[in-house]
Amino acid sequence: MTMGEPTSSLVLPVILRPIFSQLERRDVGAAQSLRSAILKSEQNNPGFCYDLVATIVRKADLHVNLNEAVLRLQGNITEADLNEYRLTRTEEPFQELNRKSVALKVILSRIPDEINDRKTFLETIKEIASAIKKLLDVVNEIGSFIPGVTGKQAVEQRKKEFVKYSKKFSTTLKEYFKEGQPNAVFISALFLIRQTNQIMLTVKSKCE
Repeated sequence: MTMGEPTSSLVLPVILRPIFSQLERRDVGAAQSLRSAILKSEQNNPGFCYDLVATIVRKADLHVNLNEAVLRLQGNITEADLNEYRLTRTEEPFQELNRKSVALKVILSRIPDEINDRKTFLETIKEIASAIKKLLDVVNEIGSFIPGVTGKQAVEQRKKEFVKYSKKFSTTLKEYFKEGQPNAVFISALFLIRQTNQIMLTVKSKCE
C-alpha cells in the first residue's frame, strides 16, 4: 500500500471513527483518550491507521481485502460519523450537497456486492454516472456562495480533481470488463470517495 492509494486515508473515518462512537457509549473517557492518541499518531505518521488495521488483520490470520472491506463499510456510516464531511449551512444548495455526496458514496459502496452480477452492475454504473453529474451540478451552484477569489479557486481545483478521478473510474471500468480485475475497481471507487470528501472539506473550510 502506497500513501497515494485511497484506502490509507479512509481507514480512520470509515473503520475507526465508528468504533470510537460505539466505545463512547460505554466509556466516554476511554473513547476520547483512544481517539486522541490515534488521531495524533495519524497526524504525525500519515498511514498509521491503515498500518494498525492491516497488522490486526494479518495477526488474526484473516483473509480480507482491505480495499473491498473499506468500500463496503462506507455504506454503513451513520449520520453521527459523517459530521466531518457534513456542511452546517442551511441554504438549500449546501444541504443538497450533503445529500448528493452521501448518495454517491452509498452507491459506490454497493460495488463489491454487485460487481459479479453483470446486469445489476451495469445499472449501478448508470446510477454512479448520474450521481457524479448531480454532485458536480450542486458544486457549480455553490460557487456563487463562496467568498473571495481564493476560495472559489480552491473549490474549482477540487472539482477538477474530482472530474479527473471520475474519468479514471470510467477507464478502470472499461479495463475491468476486458480483464476482470475487481480490486482495481474497488481502488478507483475509493479514490472517488476520497475526492468527494475533499470537496466537502474544502467547501466547509471556505464557507463556514
